[in-house]
Amino acid sequence: MDTWLIVVLVLVVVAAVAGYALMQYRKRQTANLRGHFGPEYERTLDEKGDKRGAERDLLERKEHRARLDIRPLDPSARREYQSSWSDTQARFVDSPGQAIREADALIILVMRDRGYPVDDFEQRSADISVDHPMVVENYRGAHAVSAANERGEATTEDLRRAMVQYRQLFEELLEVPGGVDEAPGRVDVPEHEARSDRTVDLRESESRRTP
Repeated sequence: MDTWLIVVLVLVVVAAVAGYALMQYRKRQTANLRGHFGPEYERTLDEKGDKRGAERDLLERKEHRARLDIRPLDPSARREYQSSWSDTQARFVDSPGQAIREADALIILVMRDRGYPVDDFEQRSADISVDHPMVVENYRGAHAVSAANERGEATTEDLRRAMVQYRQLFEELLEVPGGVDEAPGRVDVPEHEARSDRTVDLRESESRRTP
């Protein structure tokens, strides 16, 4: 067999092996990203429109997060934040709009205390998606309601749902297994907005669409 033919055959085999290895690598990468990000993977895929772009975005998030020095809260700071949340949750009864403002601010304070950059919401949500992928969409939803609240466009129902969404992330950021408080999180609807279900449980599941 001519030498040039042998060389061609070797190159073909090498290319085939390299192609197969690359394909397997990408399959493992996809599986790892899907497993890590969960529903955030699908959301990013829908947003980017193609798998390559979505996975590049998610990998960049992980690389950015890896450069951050994220630290746990010390016990005294955790207790202070828990107390602040309890006050904010209680304030929801008479002033839901103000309570949502405080909940949004508390999230930012906790993130800053733990070492996350907080100047830009998109960066905050991207970093949260790496460490807390199951609740990042709730954070986006709650933040959108907070913005609508500032424009005077949020309903009491919107604010109630946002309060639950904020708490879900707040609990994960504080790393408190039992939640931010031990008392039943019940909130009375203000008299002027009363419905048949006058009392609202802020610990109800989000699937009920009300706290």
